[in-house]
Amino acid sequence: MTMITLSATPKGNGYQATVTFADGVSMSSAETYPSIAEAMTAAAMKLLDMPERLKALDTSQSSHPASS
Repeated sequence: MTMITLSATPKGNGYQATVTFADGVSMSSAETYPSIAEAMTAAAMKLLDMPERLKALDTSQSSHPASS
């Protein structure tokens, strides 16, 4: 199973959004957000802005079918 983690960590007087892929690559927002909900939303939006990365996930899944 492929896992993508969206997280919010405290930074300064707010929270920083991070997207982490199963291969260990992570991308954090440069800006901070006043709430965890806003940081998580920003992380989700960042993920949606990377359609090529999402397509690559599908490609890697189809080349490694689940065993029965």
